[in-house]
Amino acid sequence: MRLPFCKNVCAFAVFFWKAPAPPMPRTRMRKRLIPKVSFDNIRTDRILLMEDQMKIGVMLESFKIGLKEAAARAAALGAQGVQAYSSYGELAPENMDGAKEREWLKIIKGHGLVFSAICGDLGGHGFEDAGENVAKVEKSKRIIDLAKRLECDVVTTHIGVVPAEENATKETMRKACRELALYADSIGSSFAVETGPETAEVLRVFLESLGAGGVRVNFDPANLVMCVNDDPVKGVAALGKFIVHTHAKDGVHFPTDPITWEEVPLGCGGVNWDAYLGALKKIGYEGFLTIEREVGDSPEEDIRLAVGFLKEKLAAL
Repeated sequence: MRLPFCKNVCAFAVFFWKAPAPPMPRTRMRKRLIPKVSFDNIRTDRILLMEDQMKIGVMLESFKIGLKEAAARAAALGAQGVQAYSSYGELAPENMDGAKEREWLKIIKGHGLVFSAICGDLGGHGFEDAGENVAKVEKSKRIIDLAKRLECDVVTTHIGVVPAEENATKETMRKACRELALYADSIGSSFAVETGPETAEVLRVFLESLGAGGVRVNFDPANLVMCVNDDPVKGVAALGKFIVHTHAKDGVHFPTDPITWEEVPLGCGGVNWDAYLGALKKIGYEGFLTIEREVGDSPEEDIRLAVGFLKEKLAAL
């Protein structure tokens, strides 16, 4: 199934006008010096995020090429923001310093982008293992700090599978997540838990039990569909007050034993995009729909089609 594609391209230009000078005695061609613009001190998020609508972002790793080239291609495809992993690779805290942070901000702003979120997923079983949590919590704090220096207030992660019942594993997860939520809140950031391994209602109850203002949600509708066959529209209603970032992804759930699923291009899976985007609009969400494509042989083409698909859907809201 080929996805719809929006051919309308949105662009804007700002022109500075100066009243003409009095006529010169002689007609002469004169070169005008154009001042060089520096992106170092421009907060592009203060410009882009004034728009009263949802924005389109792209996960840089989804291009499956170098991150700097991926940022250029995301901008060329019409994205307004990007998300990147900081749990490993060149954007990991241990691989960054002040000069590299300034370089990355210059690159991102130079393309007219912002960081929609930073991914701090440390893999494994999330925060289910108390023995691993001391190191994981400490690294997660450093990622939150780095994100702040990259002018981004949202760090997303998977925390493991939240049990529906109260048990030792759930309390272990609660302790780690509470500490990170409180830390994020102390510096004006959000520790955003990604949806998926459990139903939205189970996650809501868990997040409310933390009693910490910095805990938020990275809402991935495909994860809810694929992993637990949950309805994203009902999920938005349950988790609405926590949502600060979303992933734009689609998938199919197969009720086999064991359960299986498949990620598919936007509009080809179990997410009802009209209803889902309508639910986000209803709760007043104006943040990013960040395209994440984890499979497929033509990632850039899939991302291009996804951008067009989202533009069409947003225009119709």
